[in-house]
Amino acid sequence: MNIIQDIKQDNATPVVTSREMDTDWWRGAVIYQIYPRSFQDSNGDGIGDLRGITQRLDYIASLGVDAIWISPFFKSPMLDFGYDVSDYKSVDPIFGNLDDFDEMIAKAHALGLKVMIDQVISHSSDQHEWFSESRSSKDNPKSDWYVWADAKQDGTPPNNWLSIFGGSAWQWDTTRCQYYLHNFLASQPDLNFHNMDVQDALLDTVRFWLDRGVDGFRLDTINFYVHSAGLESNPGLPTEQRNSSIAPEVNPYNFQSHLYDKNQPENIAFLKRFRALLNEYPAAAAVGEVGDAERGLDIVAEYTSGVDKVHMCYSFDFLSPEKLSAEKVRKTMTDFETQAPDGWSCWAFSNHDVMRHASRWTADIEDRDAFLKMTTTLILSLRGSVCLYQGEELGLPEVDIPFESLQDPYGIQFWPKFKGRDGCRTPMVWEHNQQNGGFSNVKPWLPIPDEHARIAVNHQEGERDSLLAHYRAALKFRQQYSEFAKGTLKFVSENEDAVVFERHHAGATMFVAINMSVNPVTLPAPIGEFVELDSSGSGGTRTNDQINLQSFGSYFARKETVEEDKI
Repeated sequence: MNIIQDIKQDNATPVVTSREMDTDWWRGAVIYQIYPRSFQDSNGDGIGDLRGITQRLDYIASLGVDAIWISPFFKSPMLDFGYDVSDYKSVDPIFGNLDDFDEMIAKAHALGLKVMIDQVISHSSDQHEWFSESRSSKDNPKSDWYVWADAKQDGTPPNNWLSIFGGSAWQWDTTRCQYYLHNFLASQPDLNFHNMDVQDALLDTVRFWLDRGVDGFRLDTINFYVHSAGLESNPGLPTEQRNSSIAPEVNPYNFQSHLYDKNQPENIAFLKRFRALLNEYPAAAAVGEVGDAERGLDIVAEYTSGVDKVHMCYSFDFLSPEKLSAEKVRKTMTDFETQAPDGWSCWAFSNHDVMRHASRWTADIEDRDAFLKMTTTLILSLRGSVCLYQGEELGLPEVDIPFESLQDPYGIQFWPKFKGRDGCRTPMVWEHNQQNGGFSNVKPWLPIPDEHARIAVNHQEGERDSLLAHYRAALKFRQQYSEFAKGTLKFVSENEDAVVFERHHAGATMFVAINMSVNPVTLPAPIGEFVELDSSGSGGTRTNDQINLQSFGSYFARKETVEEDKI
């Protein structure tokens, strides 16, 4: 599926006059993530906004995705760029207002796009009115809405829990003369989910956006909601067990086994309450972010099993620094299927928190575009839903931001060995011949390198062999066959360089072979009455009983199965 020749290249925008009530739309959906600060500036302040998103929705629809996920746009002091919410029911003025949101969601729905928004409820900003009241005394009505604890006898924090952003997870408050918990910045105090009033208030904010027409949520740090009420210290991890897929290896957060500060069993009860609320809006869905290096897939399986928790989750298995390989793909998919046969995952190769995979996996790759086309074909063929991050369809590489231009507090804390998340958050490039890539007519909040401008949207539009054209063709190919969105997955080879599997659904079988290496691969052809899909240009051909895959090539064949072959 390099450029699928039997799929006509058509960039026309679909128009949907009414929203169909498909309660299962999320299963196998492709979701396009928008980082609003960096998508499109509509008012000339160098920061993207909601009106900018509305202006670009036709482009997103033309890709062939099913939904958009918008990172936080709520009122915030922006110390963590929107992930520190000070008002869950309002839009921050830098992004616009509620009318702008309503206009944006109306147009998205008219174009057939579902709208998911980031719900950041594990913590709030310390400027939220809830926290202002909570810290005012030990006996006010919201005194227990956040996680407060007395100091030890020697004045040190109550335990050894660490913040992902560095240092202790406890901050001393001089008004209450107690410590409060913050798993991230000290300005992001953790809400106390052991308090049912807190849960009720947070669910009320969820209902507010559901009533406004959103189709679902991305739940930030879903496994951080509940802490151990006993405040036990975490045990240390042996050096060989430390994993840097969640925090950079220079961060001592990796030195602990996080048994007590997150991943608590009580979280399940809240997720069931959350799902019950979503069930009142039958087509609403949620995807949870699971941040855990030790138990990521286990937690995804636990949180998505059955029909009473979240619909889908994603972990960092394909977002980690580890190089992508056929063995890695097989192991990750097999482990998930084994642990959660009725669960559902949402896969991503890039997002706003990690180095873009166009840089993370291509250091030793000569034909970078061929490799990126292969990874696109791969993720769109696996079982599960998919998140695509803005700009990956252009092949945007990570940007090396100089220290003096850094915005991310995470990068500033761990510079220079870890440079933070700014490099994957730089603005989208729309027009290679316009100022700042067409993102803004003033200096953007983060710099845009010339390298990005040269591969802008308008430069790739109409180029049949461009990466953008491949994304559109691959997405259209996926939409044509229900096996990709809904089907089961069965690996049929253990080849070192290629992933070979079958997708089964509704009496049909799709055979998929993808060469993940630069070397040609020869594989046995599928047995049975398979019809080869026209994949000239995909680097895959069949000769008698063999499949021949060129460097990063792929091959697809399909058969209508007889009853006894159905899975």
